[in-house]
Amino acid sequence: MGVSFVRTVIIFLLLIVSIRIMGKRQLGELEPIELVVAVLISNLAAQPLQDTGIPLIYGIVPVLTLLASQLVISGISVKWPRLRRIICGKPSILIDNGAIVQSEMKKSRISLDELFVELRINGVTDIATVKHAILETDGTLSVLPYAEFSPATPKVMNLSAPDNGLPVTLISDGRKMSDNLRLMGKDEKWLDAQLRKRGVKRIKDVYLLTLDGGGNIFFAKKEGAQ
Repeated sequence: MGVSFVRTVIIFLLLIVSIRIMGKRQLGELEPIELVVAVLISNLAAQPLQDTGIPLIYGIVPVLTLLASQLVISGISVKWPRLRRIICGKPSILIDNGAIVQSEMKKSRISLDELFVELRINGVTDIATVKHAILETDGTLSVLPYAEFSPATPKVMNLSAPDNGLPVTLISDGRKMSDNLRLMGKDEKWLDAQLRKRGVKRIKDVYLLTLDGGGNIFFAKKEGAQ
C-alpha cells in the first residue's frame, strides 16, 4: 500500500510539472501536437500506477521523453514557420469580407449550424455583421465584425477613460486579506466603516469585497447572512 501511494504521488507531481511546462492552454485550445502529447502522457503515466510490478522508471522516462520532444519541436517551429504549418496546419478563413467561403467550410468539415453556434459564443447573432471569421489551428473561431458593428471605445468617442488598475480582493469568502489591505493603503478601521455602510457587522458574513485604484468597491454579502 505504501509503495503504491509513493508511486502515485511521484507520477502525480511529474504530470503537474509537465503540464505546467507545456503551457496554460485549456484542453480545447491545445495545438494538435500538444493534444497528442497530453493523451500519450496520461496513458503512459497510468501503466505504472495500475501495475506495481512495472518499474516506476518505465513510466517516468517516456513522460520526460515526450515532454522534451514537444519542447524541442515547439522551439524549432518558432524558427521555421513552415514546420509549424506542417504539424499544426494553418488557419482557415470561413467568412471573408462578409461572404461565407463554402470551400473552406467543406474542407474544415464545419456545418452552418456549427458556424452559427461559434458566432453566438462570440456574441454575434447576425452573420451579416461579420467581416471575417477565422478558424484557428487550436479549433477556436476568431470573429472580426465590420467597423460599424464593432463596440464603441472611449478613443473612438473622444472620451478619456480612467485606468483604475486591477481590483484587489480585501475579503474572500469571509476571510480578511490583511496583506492586500495594507497594499491598498487601508486599515481595519476603514474596512469596518465600509462594512457598516453596507449593513454588515462581521467579516465572515461577506462573500467578496474588492477595491481598485480608483476607489471603486465591489461588495457581495454571503447568502443567508444576517
